[in-house]
Amino acid sequence: MVSPKTEDKFRIALSSDFLRPDGGPSYPMFDLSALQSDERIQLEYVSPVNGAMTSEALKEFDALILLSAQFSRHSIDPESKLSLVARFGVGYDTVDVDACTEFGIGLAITPDGVRRPVAVSIITLMLALTSKLMVKDQLTRQGAAGFAQRSEHMGFGLIGKTLGSLGVGNIGAELFRLAAPLDLQFIAHDPYLNETQARELNVELVSLDELFLRSDILSINCPLTESTRHIVSTEQLAMMKPTAYLINTARGPVVDQTALTKALQEQRIAGAGLDVLETEPPPLEDPILQLDNVILTPHALCWTDQCFAGIGAADVKAALAVMQGQVPVGLVNQEVIEHPNWQKKLANYRSRFGENA
Repeated sequence: MVSPKTEDKFRIALSSDFLRPDGGPSYPMFDLSALQSDERIQLEYVSPVNGAMTSEALKEFDALILLSAQFSRHSIDPESKLSLVARFGVGYDTVDVDACTEFGIGLAITPDGVRRPVAVSIITLMLALTSKLMVKDQLTRQGAAGFAQRSEHMGFGLIGKTLGSLGVGNIGAELFRLAAPLDLQFIAHDPYLNETQARELNVELVSLDELFLRSDILSINCPLTESTRHIVSTEQLAMMKPTAYLINTARGPVVDQTALTKALQEQRIAGAGLDVLETEPPPLEDPILQLDNVILTPHALCWTDQCFAGIGAADVKAALAVMQGQVPVGLVNQEVIEHPNWQKKLANYRSRFGENA
């Protein structure tokens, strides 16, 4: 078999943040062997400029696997071959979805890769908060003086308590499935979830206000959009029980962090578990870093070898699907399927790389 010439190959760019400074892989569990072993594919690492991918660097690529860099309208050359942006994860607030659709570029995310790991991280925060894990760790390190204070830090039993979710996508649904043996009551607010789906999860659908009023543990599981930015506001936080906990593993700006910090400082809610913040990393002077009724993790609580292997596998599958002229799993902008440029690109790939090519 004669190897394809460079110009005949399916060219895939990976944002250069997949590499360590020494050139080694940042995440060795991201298995690229299926792409590296295919003679029809050419892989290259492409560096962003000022945190954003550039149109000049991507013009000759067919697909991009994107880690943390921004992909904006300025990342797209109108004459570009680019047909796919595959995000390494499920958040896509770093990608201009409208611009992708306008130019016939599909945006794929990896819900199957993060569904279980993120749901597990929510459970981790819920159990740590309600069992007072952090303070009990500190008591133990104080020896006898700490042990003497155990009775002052009683945990919060979960049987019969209410677990609420703002949004019930793949992660929210997995959270309810994992939490089922804990004998909690489940409520959620999600305008896109129907009653049949809710019944299958044993979830009661409620209004946004009722979600905040009734939840003993409230988990944020919605994407960051213009309509969800600061949806957790001063007004909503004021509705929560003083014994309630807020958990956010979604995106920081969904929560008005200034309002949350004030509620925690004034102990108007019992505590919070945050894997995401409005500014990441936070400035050292951020007052939320000084509070002892919040557990903070660096947008990485779900990061495990299995999580990243699953995310990577999903992105590889998306790139291979497009190369064969197929619609990838996890396509965000479904309307792009009808775009003439998208259809033309996929037809070209089918003729060059499809099963009958």
